[in-house]
Amino acid sequence: MCGIAGFYSASGGGLPVVEVQQTVLDSLQSRGPDGFGIWKQPANRAVLMHRRLSIQDLSETGAQPMHSDDGNLVITFNGEIYNAPELRSWLPNYPFKGTSDTEVILALYQRFGEQALEFLRGMFAFAIWDERNQGLFLARDPYGIKPLYLGETPDGVWFSSQVKSLLKVPGIDLSTEPAGHAGFFLWGSVPEPHTLYRGIRSLRSGHSLWLQRGKEPKYRQFCSIAETLAGGSILATDGGNRTQLQSALSDSVKAHFISDVPVGVFLSAGLDSSTILGLASKSFNPQELRALTLGFDAYKDTSSDETAEATQIAEHYGVWQQVKMVGRADFEAESTRFLHAMDQPTIDGVNTYFIAKMAKECGFKVALSGIGGDELFGGYGSFRQIPKMMHIASALGVARGFGGAIRKFSEQFLKRITSPKYAGILEYGGTLEGAYLLRRSLFMPWELPGVLGADLAEAGLRDLEQSDFERKELERLKEFPLHLQICFLESTRYMRNQLLRDADWAGMAHSVEIRTPFVDQFLLRQIAPLIRSRRPPTKLEMASTPSKELPPSILNRKKTGFGVPVREWLAESLEEKPERGLRSWAKLIYREQWPPAY
Repeated sequence: MCGIAGFYSASGGGLPVVEVQQTVLDSLQSRGPDGFGIWKQPANRAVLMHRRLSIQDLSETGAQPMHSDDGNLVITFNGEIYNAPELRSWLPNYPFKGTSDTEVILALYQRFGEQALEFLRGMFAFAIWDERNQGLFLARDPYGIKPLYLGETPDGVWFSSQVKSLLKVPGIDLSTEPAGHAGFFLWGSVPEPHTLYRGIRSLRSGHSLWLQRGKEPKYRQFCSIAETLAGGSILATDGGNRTQLQSALSDSVKAHFISDVPVGVFLSAGLDSSTILGLASKSFNPQELRALTLGFDAYKDTSSDETAEATQIAEHYGVWQQVKMVGRADFEAESTRFLHAMDQPTIDGVNTYFIAKMAKECGFKVALSGIGGDELFGGYGSFRQIPKMMHIASALGVARGFGGAIRKFSEQFLKRITSPKYAGILEYGGTLEGAYLLRRSLFMPWELPGVLGADLAEAGLRDLEQSDFERKELERLKEFPLHLQICFLESTRYMRNQLLRDADWAGMAHSVEIRTPFVDQFLLRQIAPLIRSRRPPTKLEMASTPSKELPPSILNRKKTGFGVPVREWLAESLEEKPERGLRSWAKLIYREQWPPAY
């Protein structure tokens, strides 16, 4: 994993001044402390920049920007391609100079063009300059694990791994993007492709972009999560299903260990990280595996403290483990750096930030995370609560307009005993998307004017409605079971915009690459028929895939989630009592992130 940036000159007016290029590159330093490179197209039509975190091929042959063997292509790449060794074997005539996955992408693109994207297993964001065709090709992985932001100026298009690296670029419109602001308070994270700034947007997950002078930008969706979930055929027997699930998960975990540096595993008491460790202990020598566990002083001797159970799991598999406890003093000491590293506002990421910091202190550049297990195997409460809400709203048969009247009447009463957003259960609960909004939202739409002001809230909600790409994708799944549709929403709204993005910036704040074996397009292709069936595999069935099963005390443990005592810490520092949930934390984050200090 690395940091990438660059500029494409659409007007032919040349490249930005060197000082601006260097400022952008320097802002990515924590993403790549092991080296950097800048390449400029001879006719000043493009510049590609790279900050290197050396993980595969530690020699200079892995340095970037990298050229193809014929000199026609130049790439700057962020991510990891887990099937690079297999893909390399497809190209016996290519004169590889090293062993990096970057060179494999170049060779594939040289042979297959943009169709090469279909063969890549991994997380990626990259840009390739094509000298022969005088154009720039950009692409981002199907799940959006790796970020890629675009910023337009009168002279061309900038791209970067971070929003903040583009804030000091002259010519980019940094005025308020209503959808980004409304989206943050609606969901607790900024939904792609929006940012807080009108002139900066992300390239959508699973999309590519071709920029060529004199032609309109060409966007193409090369992979759809909804389409993948809808594909394939159902297997016949439960026994066959279990075998396929075990094989697919084991294959993904093993693939995610490819590295020329040590790899750690983030281990909690949860079934996701435990399953990863259990499967890894079968593929590798357990004595060579390393588990990292984070605990919080505020949770000591409570059910939220997972350290004892995590230690039990590590001992069960014979794996070395390191445990670190974090307290309020640690949180306060890191708060400035934490907020600076946060590329876009989010109410999450504290836990990932501190465990990535721990990984760095323990000498790891790479660590595996259990993100994605709940989305695939129905581990969230949403898989049970959303159908119940829809059933209640349907049974009562209340029209949405009348539900709005009930909401206005009950809101003041309900907010004294629970979240005020549940006053909208009759107004929103009758549809999947409405019920999902009730389950996942930080604030509901009717509350946004009181947070942002009426004009910004109205404009933001309108723009979010018009740009809701996931809603169009969800239409592909309307004829399938409800749990499959919830799986899609959790994967694309919550996981993509919050968990994966937070894993990226929080890990990169400490130069640590976080890998996610459950978030893998090749894995999804293999198990989508199982997830789509009327009886999809559960978290317990997922956790039963390691050949050495987890102890019953772990398998039957009530889910707590990898929580952080942010609200408790805030209660000690705020003059007034924190609002319910993470609302006070969200407002604090927003004040720190907007307006930007540029």
